[in-house]
Amino acid sequence: MDVHDVLSSDPEVMHGAVVFKGTRVPVEALFENVAAGMSLDEFLDNFPTVEKSQAEAVLLLAGHDVKRFFPRAA
Repeated sequence: MDVHDVLSSDPEVMHGAVVFKGTRVPVEALFENVAAGMSLDEFLDNFPTVEKSQAEAVLLLAGHDVKRFFPRAA
């Protein structure tokens, strides 16, 4: 999975913020809302232009990124 399949950034859309591809919803909104206790389904209800597969992909990408900081010891 490539990050560019689910996210985009364009100076003409939301002042260049990273958004879910094909939407005007900043990816930051997902992390802020989940951190505040909102479920993924609630987030998707509030942001209907974001597809569930997009949100799940972003969460997986973030998880993979975090794992890079803690490589497994051999």
